Parts: sequence; C-alpha cells; structure tokens
Amino acid sequence: MFKKVLIANRSEIAVRIMRTCREMGIQTVAVYSEPDRKALHVVEAEEAFSIGPAEPSESYLNIERIIDVAKAAGVEAIHPGYGFLAEHPLFARACEDSGIVFIGPPSQVIENLGNKTLARTMMSRAEVPVIPGMLEATTDTTLLQKEADAMGYPIIIKAAAGGGGKGMRVVSASSEMPDACVSAISEAEKAFGDPSIYVEKCLERPRHVEIQILADSNGNAIHLFERECSIQRRHQKIIEETPSPALSPELRERMGEAAVKVAKTSGYVNAGTVEFLLEPSGNFYFLEVNTRLQVEHPITELTTGTDLVRHQLEIAAGSPLSLRQEELLQRGHAIECRIYAEDPAADFFPSPGKIIGYQEPTGPGVRVDSGVYEGYEVPMHYDPILSKLIVAAENRELARRRMIRALEDYRITGITTIIGFLLDVIRSVPFSRGDTFIDFVQTHFSGWKPDKDLVRAAAAAYLVDEMLGAPQPQVTVSQAGYPTPWQSLGAWTL
Repeated sequence: MFKKVLIANRSEIAVRIMRTCREMGIQTVAVYSEPDRKALHVVEAEEAFSIGPAEPSESYLNIERIIDVAKAAGVEAIHPGYGFLAEHPLFARACEDSGIVFIGPPSQVIENLGNKTLARTMMSRAEVPVIPGMLEATTDTTLLQKEADAMGYPIIIKAAAGGGGKGMRVVSASSEMPDACVSAISEAEKAFGDPSIYVEKCLERPRHVEIQILADSNGNAIHLFERECSIQRRHQKIIEETPSPALSPELRERMGEAAVKVAKTSGYVNAGTVEFLLEPSGNFYFLEVNTRLQVEHPITELTTGTDLVRHQLEIAAGSPLSLRQEELLQRGHAIECRIYAEDPAADFFPSPGKIIGYQEPTGPGVRVDSGVYEGYEVPMHYDPILSKLIVAAENRELARRRMIRALEDYRITGITTIIGFLLDVIRSVPFSRGDTFIDFVQTHFSGWKPDKDLVRAAAAAYLVDEMLGAPQPQVTVSQAGYPTPWQSLGAWTL
C-alpha cells in the first residue's frame, strides 16, 4: 500500500479522501490555490503546497505544477477526486509518464470513454442499449440539421468531449437547430477545447439511473447497485437516492449486468459509474461513463457497507478486488442532498461569502461530508458546493423523514444556500411518491420563491436577539427555508 498520496482537488471531496487515507495509515498531501489557503482540506492534510492563483487553469488545472509538487513531496500516487483533472486523460498520462500511480482508470480508457460518440459506438458493438443518435461528432451544422430532421424532434445536442450539461441543448423544432448548434459548438469549445457536437433522440420523461462499478487490473468487475439521480438543476444533480423507487429486482439485475459489460468492454480499472436513462416502460439506454468517484458515492457506501475510496486505493496499489458480486447486498435506503451556496430563487445563482454560523446535523443515520467551517470564506472561483448531507434508514419513507429533520437542523448563516429549496422538494408529494424524473424541478418547482413575510420575520427575530446579546434562535421557515445572513434553520417555527 502507498505511504503517501497527493489529493489533486479541494473542499469536501479532498477532506473525504484524506479521512480514509488516515484510517489506512497513508500520509496525505494537499494542494491549494491562493483563495483556499485557509480551506478545510489544507488543515486536514499532513502537508500542503500552494499551486497558484485563483484561476483554475493556473492552479487546480495546472498539470505540470501538480506533478512538480507530487515529485517534491515524494508521493507514490495521486487521487484526483472529482471535477478539475479527474477525467482528463492528459493528467492520467502525465502521472503514468512520471512513475506516479493515478488512482483511477488508465489514460487511454479515460480518453476512449470521454469521447461520447466513441463510447456510444463501443457500447453499441457490445450490445449494450444505446440512445438512438449520431455515432460521430461534427461541427458541420448542415449535417447536424439533416440528422436531427431525420430523427424527429425533440432531440438533444451534446458535446462529444464532455458532460455536466456543458454544450447541451434540447431542441424541439427544426427551426431552432441553427442557433442551438452555434451556441452549443461555442460552449463546447470553451468548456472542453473541442467544439465537436452530436445529436441524439430526446427521451420522454426518463429517469437518470446510474450503476456504481469497481474493476481491478486482473479483469474482474462488479457492480454495487444503482443510484437514482433524476432531480437536477441545469443538468446537474442535487438529490440522489438508492435504491431507485423505479427498479424491480429483475430490472436492477439487468442494469447491473449491463454496467459490468461496459466495464469489461472498455478495459475499465478502479471505481467508476455507468450512467443510464430509464424510460417509464422499463427500457434503459447507455448514457456515459464517469471515469471517477461520483459526488453521490456515500449513499452507495451506506447501503452496501463499503468504503469506495479504500477500494480505489487498494486497486490502484495492485490488489485484486476483495468484493464478490454474490456477497454484495443493499440494506435500507439512503438519500443525499448537495448543499450549495446558491440562490434557488435567482435561478441557482452562486452565493459566495463568509459563513458566519455553521452547525451540522447529527443523530442516527446522518452523515455530513463537508469542506467548510464557521468563519470560512466561500470563494467565487469554484463550484459552490459546501457539503453533502446523507441519511440512511430502514426504508425510503423513514429516510425521507430523516432527511427533512436533518435539513431543518442544518444551520448555515452568512450566505444563501439551497437548504430551503431542498426541504420543499423532499417534503413534496411527487417526491414522497417516488415520481422523480429528470424534468422534476422544471415541472414542480419552476419559479420557486421563498415566502418573503417569513424571511422578514426571521430576520427581525435574529436581529432583536443579537441586540439583546441572547443566544441566536434557529428559525424553521417552511418555504423560505434557505439561510440568509439573518436567518438559519432549526428549533423555532413561525
């Protein structure tokens, strides 16, 4: 096993990786940009190195600088976390060329699966169901228009080189194609350095269901069941759960087998996620492979009793898989809510700033993976995720009620977060029924606004107590929910 590992990332995922490393007796090295000098992941690591200014291209995306730090620190391996360079084949290749173990799949596998059209072609040949669409990307808008017209609308334009909603456009009519293609090409070039796009059929009200996989370098591969990730904003997930309320045991087995086939077909090694779209009919289609650890991995850990980071480290060190498919069981139900510094009433616009008060929820079945603390200044330069709140219970309804309680107990003041929005979603009738499709937010919460009267009352209560020097009351606001500099969540109900 490695003695020292560098985590090429920041915030909550860097902290989470470090904690498993510490349990395994592995020293950790952090890297940080100038705004992150006082970040929690810097405090948690045994060693920390500055890698540049705020701009990601000069710090967290600077391959040469990170490799130089890894060599200077004498690490044997680099864990990329997720985001930044986690799915960048050039970074994995730079590690390989430097004699440093990249804790993830080989660079060629990342490159192959990162090209969405190539991945679709590979899976189609392996007889894994693929969404109807183009198998080659292009910037030829005339060809794109022709393919879309032949396919029939609605269609989705996607960037060949990336994900996360970048370069993605839903097109409902032929007349919309020219402008949509131009804007998608421009966004893809800016986000991934590759302007190529392609079109595929837009499915009607699908669910986003992904399968966690683990594979070793000896050709062994398993799946650790599914995660439902349908509740999204701007094509990015905010609530995930497992098991999916939509899967029967038979469908779960078929999707798991398909995910293992994807792993073996692509030569996959380490942890990854095979993403599918699931139609109401039960038909499912390959979407893509995320060649890294996922943000929502904790819900899999809680229901399977595994530590996915530990398995990543063991596989990267050359050990064979220590888990067997027939030994794996899911127990209970788990839900994760991503806590973002965003204003859901302003189209989820980022809300950086200083955290004045911070207290995490606790209790049976509650886990918080956080990258912040009281007094921390949330920078404006990076993804605004603060933490992940995860709960587990014996069944879905108990997990849902536990999540409501945990969200109500989560106190963050000084910045705007999406906690109140998440509360309204989790409390909603469609969520309680399990009717979670990828258009959930647009269908049920479009134009969501907080209750202004309740926010004003909460602010007044907070300021009065502050002037009197009394302990700050914690106010539950049923729809306003999300914290502001004057209002937090907790014990009082207005």
